[in-house]
Amino acid sequence: MSTSGTENPTLPRYVEAALPVPLRRVFTYRVPEEMREKLKLGARLMLPFGRRNLTGYAVGLHTDLPSDVEIDESKIKDIIGVTDEEPLITPEILKLTQWTADYYASFWGEMLKASLPAGINSEKVRPKRRKAVRLVWSPGFSRPGIGEPPEGGTPSKPLTEDQIKILDLLTKNNNEMLFTDILEQANVGASPLNTLAKRGIVEIFIQDVDRDPLKDAKLPERDDFTLTTEQQTALDAITTAIGDNDKFKAFLLHGVTGSGKTEVYIRAMRHALDNGRSAMMLVPEIALTPVFSRRLRAVFGSEVAILHSNLSTGERYDEWRRIRRGDARIAIGTRSAVFAPLENIGLVIVDEEHDPSYRQHESPFYNARDVAVMRASLAGAVVVLGSATPAMESFFNAQNGKYTYLRLPDRIGGLGLATAELIDMRDVFKRFGKDVALSPELLDAIKETHARGEQVIILLNRRGFSQFVLCRTCGETLKCPNCDITLTFHRGDNKLLCHYCNHRERSPKVCPHCQSEYLYFVGEGTENIADQLTKKFPAMRIARVDRDTMAHKGEIEDVLLKFAAGHLDMLVGTQMIAKGHDFPNVTLVGVISVDIGLGLPDLRSAERTFQLITQVAGRAGRGKQAGKVLIQTYYPEHYALRHAKQQDYEAFYAEEIKFRERLGYPPFYVLASILIKHRDHAYASKQANILRRSLDTAARSIESPRLPNSSTPPLRILGPAPASLSRLKNEFRLQIILKGTTRRTLRETLNIALLDAEHQGCDLRTIN
Repeated sequence: MSTSGTENPTLPRYVEAALPVPLRRVFTYRVPEEMREKLKLGARLMLPFGRRNLTGYAVGLHTDLPSDVEIDESKIKDIIGVTDEEPLITPEILKLTQWTADYYASFWGEMLKASLPAGINSEKVRPKRRKAVRLVWSPGFSRPGIGEPPEGGTPSKPLTEDQIKILDLLTKNNNEMLFTDILEQANVGASPLNTLAKRGIVEIFIQDVDRDPLKDAKLPERDDFTLTTEQQTALDAITTAIGDNDKFKAFLLHGVTGSGKTEVYIRAMRHALDNGRSAMMLVPEIALTPVFSRRLRAVFGSEVAILHSNLSTGERYDEWRRIRRGDARIAIGTRSAVFAPLENIGLVIVDEEHDPSYRQHESPFYNARDVAVMRASLAGAVVVLGSATPAMESFFNAQNGKYTYLRLPDRIGGLGLATAELIDMRDVFKRFGKDVALSPELLDAIKETHARGEQVIILLNRRGFSQFVLCRTCGETLKCPNCDITLTFHRGDNKLLCHYCNHRERSPKVCPHCQSEYLYFVGEGTENIADQLTKKFPAMRIARVDRDTMAHKGEIEDVLLKFAAGHLDMLVGTQMIAKGHDFPNVTLVGVISVDIGLGLPDLRSAERTFQLITQVAGRAGRGKQAGKVLIQTYYPEHYALRHAKQQDYEAFYAEEIKFRERLGYPPFYVLASILIKHRDHAYASKQANILRRSLDTAARSIESPRLPNSSTPPLRILGPAPASLSRLKNEFRLQIILKGTTRRTLRETLNIALLDAEHQGCDLRTIN
């Protein structure tokens, strides 16, 4: 606030605010004079919006109204308050979220909200406060007594044995400790501590304490082994780039499973920190975070912070605050960690960069891998994309020089890759005269593996006991009332569950359509397979790992640690167990119902099936014993399975890239999927048709380059048509696909069309 009593002309009188609402625009508000001095870019604001008050974000400050926008000043509202005197959102994150929202045609306000830890706008999320003790008067004193501080002539009193223990403990811990830690470590009661406080020797106060998710974690021992020649070559390239005058550079680190990519990551992080920079590591699954975070904590100590949704709200808040304060210079986490408020970032690592879990499928939409590349670019940092099975687009970029290609072709210690076999389930069907979930070959291999004292992993990428319930009388299936999807039977709860909207209902005894008792439970899930294996191998200690069994904090970490320690014989699970884990005693991996993925209506179905099999095969044979992989399939001739059996990425890429080019798919063309959804089908259809007309008009106004030697038009618009899931969470869903030769063409077309559609009365809130 100005002290002269007149307005300071340099302070902001207006603020542009992004609000977490599904609208692609910012809003202008007036800043009352008493709030102008403390308002900064990136601060949270309390704002009136319609009949509500919302938390928004300051994205632009102006002394006068923006001249490029027509605004009726009489309609501008005042902000209610400034929540943050010190902005939570850094200038770098402001720029990154703006790019991300624009690139994915998402909403900036929602993107900014997603960049902050969940619950930060809630009154319930507050720093954890604990009682602490500080030694405040410590002249040279001799045992067993101590001279008193001046207290009006009070004579010196000798210290008790417990008081001496307390003072010794404080001295050894830099004169300050938590109250409860003193009581525990000195094995004393509160009375001697309170007496010391009354005598003015110590001070008892309240302080904020960070909740540490790894406080009680057992950390692995650090092995400083010698890198292989290939590892050292890769590391040298990365570290040289980190020190190259803040220049952006992207690497694709293509290393087979067990080739030591993680050790390259860790040493590259050390180099970044030694050069005064910070580092970030993204992993695709929460299941991987405990493994990496423990390993990083063992190396880097408290400089590591963890960000993922399996932490408590308070833990996430504290870890984010440690990063924001600069106390932690390494952040590791799942996709939202790409927005961690690290300063002076020098290295960004995306492990398992091919994984679809990096894509956010709900608003705000983004792919954390691509955002990570942009973040490194904006920061003048190095980005390393690592995988044993790179995404087609990433390998294409490496082949064309956009990324620098680094290769780790061999496993550490001269270990060979696991041998793989395809089990033709058509032959199994002929032998038994019916479908069976577990082939005799797989069952025999499990028995032999267990007899040798070795461990087994069984992968089935489908949860529940039965995939759906069918009435044999009328032929109807039991569907979710909110979604166009069948309900999955979970026998443990005796419930039918929708895996999209979480609708639950009790499993019926008769068909709700015809009252028949002949209900048939079709298709096995992880619950069913685990149950069958438990009955066939009662002596084996078997655990199931999927989103049903690992719903609570710490459960997946406990199971994985028990398995690693040899306290379990077999893991049965979904893709959560397929990648990143290092279990030296696993020598057998079984893959069940692999054909599920191949049958999906997705251009990447073959790629993702190949990746999943290769990744889970990489869990076998990582110790001294050779590994074996058995893959059950009804389609052994499929090229994705043939190449996965050989774990030959280059051969798969060579075959798949031909299909992509011939059909006009990425990486040769870029695609954009526009989803129109609403509870009223007619309303959704109307908005989709308005948008389609606007897209046609926009496409005609833009000159688009045609790819050389291609008969495919430079821009194609397909739809609107029902989405693959035509109703989800009680909303009808229509889809429009854009296919273009360049991202610029696609973006320009979409931007022009959205503006035109809004002028034509289209409800943009229905468009995602």
